[in-house]
Amino acid sequence: MNINIVLPDEVRVYVEAQVTAGAYSNIGEYFLDLVQQDQKRKAQDKLEALLREGIDSASQEVTPDYWQNLRESVLSQNNLGTTDDA
Repeated sequence: MNINIVLPDEVRVYVEAQVTAGAYSNIGEYFLDLVQQDQKRKAQDKLEALLREGIDSASQEVTPDYWQNLRESVLSQNNLGTTDDA
């Protein structure tokens, strides 16, 4: 799939500099990395909200297995892989 994005010149120059510096192979790879970072950040935010909800709730015993299962559930819902990726 192709997506066309119009960028201001200063942003285009910055993105091209990231590719030229060798951090990325091409501009598409740079934007893919940005999207993946955004997905991980949103998954982390969701996990933190669920953890706060769990801490505030006295209805379930919180064990290491509970935290692991919760983390795996959030990561899988956001297609971010297993806990080995962290």
